[in-house]
Amino acid sequence: MFVENLKETLNLGKKLSHKLNPQSIVLLQGPIGAGKTSFVQGIAKGLSISEDITSPTFALSHHYNSGKIPLFHLDLYRLENVSSAKELFFSEEEEALQRRAILVIEWPELIETVVEKFWKIEISYAKNHGRHYEIRDPKNLLTFS
Repeated sequence: MFVENLKETLNLGKKLSHKLNPQSIVLLQGPIGAGKTSFVQGIAKGLSISEDITSPTFALSHHYNSGKIPLFHLDLYRLENVSSAKELFFSEEEEALQRRAILVIEWPELIETVVEKFWKIEISYAKNHGRHYEIRDPKNLLTFS
């Protein structure tokens, strides 16, 4: 699916939020500046979350509880060690399961092999402008392209 601007990115995230359930896991991949956090802002909008959604690059994790479903937002960009990434993921996954939250993970490459069922969103730059989104559901079926 081609997305031309921020408004369309937010709308696509909002659209996906309606397909997610409590305890869903979303792996979000794409280069720096591709709009991963903006996409998460769209998911949060769809969940009626009132808090400002910001990148957890330095905090590693942000939890948002004001919406219909809690949202946990992780960013593994700064983690270089696989065991550290897995430790953080398992800790956050356990809490997300207990709280019936949706868990969205930016830069999930280090932990992808240990996640069982997940949505996978791959964002790439389009040729001239905009972004291309490929969204697969937990059954690995192409949902949007």
